Amino acid sequence: MVKKLNVIKRDNSIAEFDKDKIKEAILKAMKYGSGIYEEDVAKKISDNIEINCLENQSSPTVCQIENMVYEKLIRYRHELTAKAYEGYRAVQSFKREINTTDDSIIGLLDKSNEDVLNENSNKNGVLASTQRDLVAGEVSKDIARRKTIPAHIVHAHDEGVLHYHDMDYAMQPIHNCMLINLEDMLNNGTVINNKLVESPKSFSTACTIVTQIIAQIASGQYGGNSITIKHIAPFLRVSYEKYFNKYIKKYSKEVSNELAEDRMLEELKSGIQTIRYQLSTLHTSNGQSPFSTIYLEIEEGNEYEREMALICEEMIKQRLEGMKNYKGQVIGEEFPKLVYLLDEHNCLEGGKYDYITRLCAVCNTKRLVPDYQSAKIMRQNYEGNTFPPMGRYTAHVKPCELLCA
Repeated sequence: MVKKLNVIKRDNSIAEFDKDKIKEAILKAMKYGSGIYEEDVAKKISDNIEINCLENQSSPTVCQIENMVYEKLIRYRHELTAKAYEGYRAVQSFKREINTTDDSIIGLLDKSNEDVLNENSNKNGVLASTQRDLVAGEVSKDIARRKTIPAHIVHAHDEGVLHYHDMDYAMQPIHNCMLINLEDMLNNGTVINNKLVESPKSFSTACTIVTQIIAQIASGQYGGNSITIKHIAPFLRVSYEKYFNKYIKKYSKEVSNELAEDRMLEELKSGIQTIRYQLSTLHTSNGQSPFSTIYLEIEEGNEYEREMALICEEMIKQRLEGMKNYKGQVIGEEFPKLVYLLDEHNCLEGGKYDYITRLCAVCNTKRLVPDYQSAKIMRQNYEGNTFPPMGRYTAHVKPCELLCA
């Protein structure tokens, strides 16, 4: 009569020995670890362990079985699989831990956890709001590693085989990056804090609403957000028409046009300045500046083509001027990022907007912005369409390569 073989689990409970579980664990280590997949070797090892345990006439512990697996993998010259198996064991042991966050959280509070404190350049780890976000991130990361993310993925992340981006937000159904539909919110109105924000009646008001929209969105998600100047260009026309209709009651059409144009350009400058300063000084609910990208495009033939060109030019001019830091030194702000779309009319081949592209090149040498996209390449890849990049992530290519594309 064959003796029934049991296993002593980690909580000292007894379970029936199952060599198939040993085989499956070895195959996982082969598949996700070494990449050397030999099912016959996994079967031989599990069979050998069963025979050894029966010969010893004792119920092995789970830890003893794991040690036997490791030794036999080495004996079968599967050193890489043995290493992967050990790593998998370590991750599983970590997943069984009830509390693994005390040290990392205390390190945030006493400022010794430099890895997390310095993870994002626009997060000030000294601020209470930022610390709350970082503490929540450490707890969330711990739960995700132990309960949500598969063990082989955690092990690969720890070994540097891959990087699991934003692991501290992995357990939540939260947006990471977002393209903001300003066109709908500005034209049809939007709701902020349960208050209706109607369509703006001037460019300056539109710019203020844009910053409020970005602040609300950035506080309710994690990652970047993008807007395009195409959606605010119509409101520059709204401001011009408002001033023109005011002056035409007193002056001739020519004089009214000149005065309205001057007022519109003044409002353009102050509106762009509002966007820059708001996005540079705002703090979202998690204690950081919004990761914003502004898409600078000039769509030839568009009803608001001139307004788009004016906004692009002013945005680049102001970025070139820079902004003062707390010491009064002129610097280039980190956000918003700028992405400039190169097309036939602004690719330095005689186009009417080449002057803006040259301004961008000067800004690149001094402020390292904008990044560039090629309309030609995008239309080839996306069925004739061009659109902003998602969030703050853009392809970092040499401007000269895109200028020649």
